[in-house]
Amino acid sequence: MKDFVLRRVVALLLPFIQMFGIYVIMHGHTSPGGAFAGGMVVGLGVIGFSTVFGIEQGKTKMPEHVTTITESYGTLWYILMGLVGIFKGLPFLANKLAVDVGVPGELTSGGLIGLIGVGVGIRVASTMVTLFFTMMEEEA
Repeated sequence: MKDFVLRRVVALLLPFIQMFGIYVIMHGHTSPGGAFAGGMVVGLGVIGFSTVFGIEQGKTKMPEHVTTITESYGTLWYILMGLVGIFKGLPFLANKLAVDVGVPGELTSGGLIGLIGVGVGIRVASTMVTLFFTMMEEEA
């Protein structure tokens, strides 16, 4: 009976955990948190699901090729955002001078910082999931 209740609670909470992680990633430049913290929340949501439902079920939700691709694209996205400044004749990861930073306090007020956060959040989440799956495989 405990297993059933735990599975239902995790199934109910997981979408909210993931949405909160994405919220933290997207609003990290205007509020406490950021890409690393949001990526940890998203990754720990998948890890919690895998802990309750089993590693094999977790790997069907987040297969190895998906984590490999997201790690690569998260890093590539970060590099591309850094190159925006270089293409405009400015330093790597130039923010204020490369793009319009918008109205302070709004979601689009960070310039490239919000976009860089997306890449970092994806990279952190996929790295956490990969580390968890790797450690669980070694333990078995």
